[in-house]
Amino acid sequence: MSDELVHSDGVGPSVIAHRKGMWGVQDTGDTTGFGGQEEISVIAPPASRPYGGWFDEVVDIIIELAQADGYSESDVIEKVSVEHDQLVIFVKRERLLDVARYLRDDQDLRFELCLGVSAVHYPHDKGRELHGYFPFFSITHNRMIALEVTCPEDDPHMPSICSVYPGDDWSEREAFDLMGIIFDGHPGLTRSAMPDDWVGHPQRKDYPLGGVPVEYKGAVIPPPDARREYN
Repeated sequence: MSDELVHSDGVGPSVIAHRKGMWGVQDTGDTTGFGGQEEISVIAPPASRPYGGWFDEVVDIIIELAQADGYSESDVIEKVSVEHDQLVIFVKRERLLDVARYLRDDQDLRFELCLGVSAVHYPHDKGRELHGYFPFFSITHNRMIALEVTCPEDDPHMPSICSVYPGDDWSEREAFDLMGIIFDGHPGLTRSAMPDDWVGHPQRKDYPLGGVPVEYKGAVIPPPDARREYN
């Protein structure tokens, strides 16, 4: 496997990982059939104004409300990206709950629904390895946007938005269970799929693929690099 980190010229990375091959094998020892596989992980670079359509209006309203609360734009927004006609606002984790309230309560925003949170693990995005992606939908205005928040692996905390959007309860539990993001202020942050005493978070990129004992007659699935002679 070959990994390299390439930064864009803007704020934050654009291409954050470039992976080739499988199991670290670069020659004919790989019998998986995936030796030519290539995967590029990309985060959209910052967009430039005008963002287009109603996007500018929404961003301006958020900035105006933040300033009314005594925050500057840079205190709240890390960057704004527009890709495939989707507006994504990268918000500093300390201000996530504030922005969630703006989206719900302001009459010109009215994003009544939060459609959960998706957690992503980018091991090569140093200091920002864990991402939380929160999509919102406005029934009033028929609009959809997303907030994205990051946190480091060594401090995997971000605020829970359940006090603003109670329906996010289960999604935050799942993101905690499978990815290890701790949502501060969640009313009951317990595992949703794995047993309570399970060690680790199975959807993290650093979680072992196999070699984990299961509760059935002492069975163990060997890790991939031990199933065949790859190297």
